[in-house]
Amino acid sequence: MTLTTEKNHKLGDILSGMNRVIVAFSGGVDSTLVLKRAQQVLGTDNVLAVVVGSELFRKEEFAGAVKLAEDMGANVLKTEIKELEDEGVAANTPESWYFSKKLLYSHLNELAQELGYDHVLDGMIMDDLDDFRPGLRARTEAGARSVLQEADLYKREVRELSKELGLPVWDKPASCSLSSRIPYGERLDKEKIRQVDEAEKFIAKLGIEMVRVRHHGNTARIEVAPADMAKLVGYRDRILLKLTTLGFQYISIDLRGYRTGSMNEVLTEEEMADKVN
Repeated sequence: MTLTTEKNHKLGDILSGMNRVIVAFSGGVDSTLVLKRAQQVLGTDNVLAVVVGSELFRKEEFAGAVKLAEDMGANVLKTEIKELEDEGVAANTPESWYFSKKLLYSHLNELAQELGYDHVLDGMIMDDLDDFRPGLRARTEAGARSVLQEADLYKREVRELSKELGLPVWDKPASCSLSSRIPYGERLDKEKIRQVDEAEKFIAKLGIEMVRVRHHGNTARIEVAPADMAKLVGYRDRILLKLTTLGFQYISIDLRGYRTGSMNEVLTEEEMADKVN
């Protein structure tokens, strides 16, 4: 028996101690594995996939998550939260991630109490403990369960198990809130979110799917993999036209290339230390 198989058995044991659960379902590989294993262990009637619409995520991701959950035969509840109405989120400080997750978990807990579910499950994994994740504190305060973490599962193992289970998103790239494209201290609003959303989708349609457009006021800083930079330059005129139409005056390419969490590079060690509590 491999270590990954042992962890999968442990995950099953953890779930078997629960009765009726809500799964915070995003359609990513992590929450999809949680949903699938919860269905297998507890039975579909005891599992509810809650897909939460957010102003800070793409509508296509919401629709894709709903379809995936339905294709998996899950009971699905569609709901939404208005994060930009919360000052803690809109202020866009490093703590905004905490306030955003606090809204989410509070909403899920309310649904669980109203609908008669015993636990709220999320898709946090062991890798998340090594990143800047103020949301982990909100998770802990809300009493939600990160069952993949409890089973000591890392991303590589999650993808391996998901592939074995035939889950179509086993190799899906991770996604993140569109607010992560906007520097800390620059207030969030719907227009900025729209600008980065449309800019990234436009570039992705050109065949460069791994892209981030960072919003620096009237400047767009584009991050793509180094191997895609020449291709990006090849579409220079089309990209300039589209992004200036969206309201950017200056468009630049980040020569360091695409990297997750690049907006966190400005944080101090003290700010980064707020990972888990």
